[in-house]
Amino acid sequence: MYGSTGKVLRVDLTQGKLHDEAIDEATLRKYLGGTGLGAKYLMEEVDPKIDWSDPKNIFFLGSGPLGGSRIPGCGTISVVTKGAMTNGAASTQANGNFGAYLKWCGYDAIVVQGASSTWKYLYLHEGGAELRDASKLTGKDTWETEDAIKEELGYKERGMSVFSIGPAGENMVRFSGIFGDRGHAAAHNGVGAVLGSKKLKAFAAARVPNKLQFVDSQKLGELARKTTEGAKVFGGGGVFNWGTSRVVPVAEAAGWLPVKNYQTNVFPEKDLFDGQRVRPLFESQNYPCFGCASHHYELMTVTEGPCKGFFGKEPEYEQWAAWGPQIGQKDPGAAVMLSNVCDRLGFDCNEASWVVGWVMECYEKGALKKETLDGLEMTWGNAEATRTLLENIANRRGYGDTLAEGVKRAAEKLGGEAVNWAIFTGKGNSPRGHDHRGRWVEMLDTVVSDTGTLQTQMLVTNKDLWKMPNPMDVFNPDHIVQAEANSTGSMTISDCLVQCWFTGFNDTETQTEAINAATGWNISLEEVMKIGRRVVNVMRIYNLKCGLTPDKETTSPRYGSQCVDGPNTEKPIAPHWEKMMDQYYQLMGWDRKTGMPLPETLKELGIEDLAK
Repeated sequence: MYGSTGKVLRVDLTQGKLHDEAIDEATLRKYLGGTGLGAKYLMEEVDPKIDWSDPKNIFFLGSGPLGGSRIPGCGTISVVTKGAMTNGAASTQANGNFGAYLKWCGYDAIVVQGASSTWKYLYLHEGGAELRDASKLTGKDTWETEDAIKEELGYKERGMSVFSIGPAGENMVRFSGIFGDRGHAAAHNGVGAVLGSKKLKAFAAARVPNKLQFVDSQKLGELARKTTEGAKVFGGGGVFNWGTSRVVPVAEAAGWLPVKNYQTNVFPEKDLFDGQRVRPLFESQNYPCFGCASHHYELMTVTEGPCKGFFGKEPEYEQWAAWGPQIGQKDPGAAVMLSNVCDRLGFDCNEASWVVGWVMECYEKGALKKETLDGLEMTWGNAEATRTLLENIANRRGYGDTLAEGVKRAAEKLGGEAVNWAIFTGKGNSPRGHDHRGRWVEMLDTVVSDTGTLQTQMLVTNKDLWKMPNPMDVFNPDHIVQAEANSTGSMTISDCLVQCWFTGFNDTETQTEAINAATGWNISLEEVMKIGRRVVNVMRIYNLKCGLTPDKETTSPRYGSQCVDGPNTEKPIAPHWEKMMDQYYQLMGWDRKTGMPLPETLKELGIEDLAK
């Protein structure tokens, strides 16, 4: 089968057995792979009524039809499971090399079921796959685990890709993820906690000879060059040359940089966190993902300040925001340190920083005392106290056990005014590292999303193809709703392929050409767009069955509040919210009361059987 291995690896941890499962071409054409295929397995095999930690939950990790090809960004993986933050569908992606190595090892995806009585890790190689003892890996952080597995099996740095959980995942911290290839993260909606519940410490895939077959490899090569050239000029080449490292000053100027838990939008030290300053200063070096020419991902050594000499990965924008302005911390070196501590312990940096920022505000206002926090003085910007707090959370020590449940549950347990200071949605997840009061498009998307994180990135896609307002007023309620509804599915396509959207920027036309060059399906652009919407609606139905009904599509008081300073003080979203939701449901073809896709919507997408 062109563009596919035609096989899924089934891992039964309860029985300790593995077997290959064939996957047919019709299924792949309907769902592509990655998130689409994972959503199908989730819907068919996981009872919505069970808890995320039940052994009957599955953990899906997959590539797609472009995985292991020359198209940039196709070493990416997509993880799908019933997530710990929302207890509903989780879909989260990680870049790096694993997606390519997985395909080269002979599998399109891995489906893990059951739970082991002892700790294991999964090893994929040219001869097949095996479960191995991981008892000596427990307690190790994600970098230590990667090094230990490579040493045990005799692989050099790029000869193997390892994704693992850290102590946070082992202890089933609700906002833990999986991390690999030196800090790449699939971390939203508590997927690491799911692996912890199954006692699966890591996935390890060897780099073996590539035996994949594609219909038109020459065409794929041409499209790979086209994709790279497009990435070089997109947005003036900012992401290609700098990754997301230059976003902090941009976000502050536009009023969507999170500062001190949304208490302000002003961060005078913003320029200290600009990648154009930090990269040369901190001796950064490029560490590219599979098949990618961009300078998106760097390793660096801190050269000044209290953390001088610290070596780790360069923070992404969301990590700069998390461990700088969000916690009132002004030293970029300390932000590098905290970002890497977060990755190595195995946390989603976004939720972790909402937790820490909330704790700091509670400490400032007297709702949490030093004694409650195990002796920590959680003042704004206290990097060492933050590091200790993260370690306590990862190991569920002291008050860290309460915080390990995430900011929504911790705030509700503390009660009082503290609930009004926490940033979360009614479903239990939290936003990316932005102040969405200045970025309405993402606030709406985060609240209605069925993945447990951002579902659609409507600002980075072909506005004409997806029938979006162009130009778009980002504070016009009608524009926001139209853009969100019409572009739903655009980013999901990338997550089904699976392709890093920093390389393709949701270029659906080029992606369609690449699918056909890989598979020979002669699939139409309209069919590809429909796949994206189909997958969104499948996850929607699953979440409704999980009890994530429309009444939970809300913001916490702080999340949906009005800015008190900065450029967006006169732009509150609250007066428009209910009307926006009504319009969004109508455009999506969903029943406003139940949230269920209407029969005609299901029929159009070819999933009318799910109505039963």
